[in-house]
Amino acid sequence: MRQRRVNAKWALGSFALALALPVVAQQAPESLLPPGFGDAPTTPAPAQSQPARPAQGSVAPTAPATAGPSVPIQPPTFALSEDTADNAAEEGLSEEEIAAQKAKYDLPENAHRSLDRIGPLTPERLGLAPNAFGAQSGQFLATLMKETRAPITSRWASILLRRALLSATDTPRDINGADWVAERAWLLLRMGEADSARLLVQSVDSDQFTPRLYAIAMQTYLATADPAGLCPLSAGALRFSKEPGWDMTRAICPALSGDQGSASGALNQAQRRGVVRGIDYRLAEKVVGTGFNARRSVKIEWDAVDRLTAWRFGLATALNVEIPDNLYGTVGPHVRAWEARAPALSAVRRLPGAEVAARLGVFSNQALVGFYSQLQADGDAPANAADRIDALRTAYSGAGTEDRLQAMRTLWQNEARPDFVGLIATARAAAALPVSELGARDAANLVAAMFTAGYDRSAARWSRLAAQADGDGAGDLWALLAVGAPSSVVEIGSGRVSSFASDADPRKAQMLIAALAGLSRLNAQDGASLAQDHGFNLSATSRWSRAIDAAAGRGEKGSVALLAAVGMQTADWNRLPAFHLYHVVAALHRVGLDPEARMIAAEAMTRL
Repeated sequence: MRQRRVNAKWALGSFALALALPVVAQQAPESLLPPGFGDAPTTPAPAQSQPARPAQGSVAPTAPATAGPSVPIQPPTFALSEDTADNAAEEGLSEEEIAAQKAKYDLPENAHRSLDRIGPLTPERLGLAPNAFGAQSGQFLATLMKETRAPITSRWASILLRRALLSATDTPRDINGADWVAERAWLLLRMGEADSARLLVQSVDSDQFTPRLYAIAMQTYLATADPAGLCPLSAGALRFSKEPGWDMTRAICPALSGDQGSASGALNQAQRRGVVRGIDYRLAEKVVGTGFNARRSVKIEWDAVDRLTAWRFGLATALNVEIPDNLYGTVGPHVRAWEARAPALSAVRRLPGAEVAARLGVFSNQALVGFYSQLQADGDAPANAADRIDALRTAYSGAGTEDRLQAMRTLWQNEARPDFVGLIATARAAAALPVSELGARDAANLVAAMFTAGYDRSAARWSRLAAQADGDGAGDLWALLAVGAPSSVVEIGSGRVSSFASDADPRKAQMLIAALAGLSRLNAQDGASLAQDHGFNLSATSRWSRAIDAAAGRGEKGSVALLAAVGMQTADWNRLPAFHLYHVVAALHRVGLDPEARMIAAEAMTRL
C-alpha cells in the first residue's frame, strides 16, 4: 500500500516537471461576488476626495498623484462575493485542511470520508445549508442536472447554481453519494466550471468511486488539462470501464513515472488493438514522449480532424499544442471557459477563453482584471487587447473622473448597447466614481457595470441622479435601479412602469414587469394588470413553474437554484419568456436569495 502511494505521488510529480503543470490548478472555487453580499444595507458613507484604490490584481498598481476624486466602494448586500480575489471555500480553510483535500489518496484506511454530505462550501464558508435540496428525490435531481442544457442564459443564475452545487448538502435518500457527486460535477463541467468540478471529484475517496464517477472524473481531468490526475484512479477505473481513455492510461501513467519500457509496451499494444487511432493516438503518444528517458518525438497535425473532444482538448492543452480555432466551433462555449484556466497556456492563448469565462460567470471582475494584468506583463498582447489594457488602466487610475469615464466608454465600445465583458471589467472602477451630473446614458452604463459584480449599494447612490435624469438612457437608469437596488430608491408604481414601457423595447418592458412583480415591488393586482396589458400572463403555470414554486414554498434554496437554471436554458435573453423570469425571481426572493434575484433582474435589463 505504501509503495502504491509513493508511485502515485511520483507519477503526479513527474508530469508536473515534464509539462510544467501544477497538480491542482485550483484548490477551491473562486468566489464571484463582492464582500458583504447579502448583509443588511447600511447608510452610504459620504463621498471623500481621495484617489481610488485599484482593484487587487489591477493593471494599474498605483494611481497618479493627481488622480480625481473617488468614493469608498459600498459593500454589496450579498452573502457571497462576485468580486473576491481568493476562492470562497479556500478562504475558510486552514493550510492543514487544504492539504487534507489534496492528499485524499494518503488517508488511513479507517479515515474514509463520508458520502452522506459532500461539498467544500458550508454555511460558515458561504455555502448553502445541508438541507438545501430538502427531501427531494436524488434520482429526480440527477435527471434535472443531466438534462439541463448548459451554459444557461443568466450569468448570475450560473453563479448561484455553482454555489449550490458546491455546497455540502445532504445526499438524497435514493442515490449513491458518489453518483450524486458525479452529476453535480458533470453539470459544473458543462457550465464551464472545470476547476469546481475537479474539487467535487476529489472530495470522494478513490475506493468509493462508482462507474459513473469514474466516467465524470475522466472528463474532469481532461477539462482541467491534467492527464496525470487520472493515474491514481487508473487501476480502479480499468476494473469497471471499457472507456478507451482509461485503457490509454496503461501507457501514459508509467511514462510519467519514468517507466518508459512499460509505457512503450502498452502504447504499442494499444496501437495494435486499435484502442484509439489518428489524432487521439498521436496525442497520447506525445504525452508518453514527455516522460523521463523518453525517446519519442511526435508532430501533431489537425488537418483531418473535424471536431474537438474532451480527450483532444485535455491532452493538447496539457502539452501546449495549439488547437485550431475552427474546432472550438464544434463545441459549446464552456470549453473556452476551460481554456481560460489552463495552467500550461500563456495569457495570450487564454484570451478568447477568459472573455467567454467572464460572460458565463466563471471569471469575476477581479479575475478578469487580473488576467488582463498578466497579459500585459507577458508583453505579447495583440494590438486590440493592448488597447483594452491601456483603457482599463486609465479606468481604474486615471487623473480625473472624465479620464476614467472616457476609458470606460472605450471598453464599453457601444454606449447604447455596451459590451457585456467591458461592463464586467469596469465594475469596480465604476463603483469608485463619485456621483456627478453625468448624462443619463453614462450613468446607466455605470450602474449596469456595478451590478455585473454585485456592487448594489454603490449603484444605489446614483438614485438621486435618476430622479432628475431625462433623455437617452434615463429610462434604463431608472429600470436598473428599480430592480437592482437593495431597497426601493426610485419611484415604482404602475404609472411609472407604464411610462417606461411606452418608450422601451416590448421585450424589455415585459421583463421589467416580471422582475418587479417577482420582487414584490409591484403589488399583485398592478403586476397582473400590467403583464396583461403587455402581452403575457403572470398567473400562467407549467410543470416547471409549479415545481419551482413548490420548492420555494418548502424553503429549498438548492432546489430553487437548480430549477431556476432549468427555466433559463437558452443562449439568448430575447428567447427567455417573461413568465420564466417572474417565477425565477419570485422563487429566489421567497427563499431569502433576494440579492441574487435582484442581480438576475438587473442582468435582464442590461442584456436586452
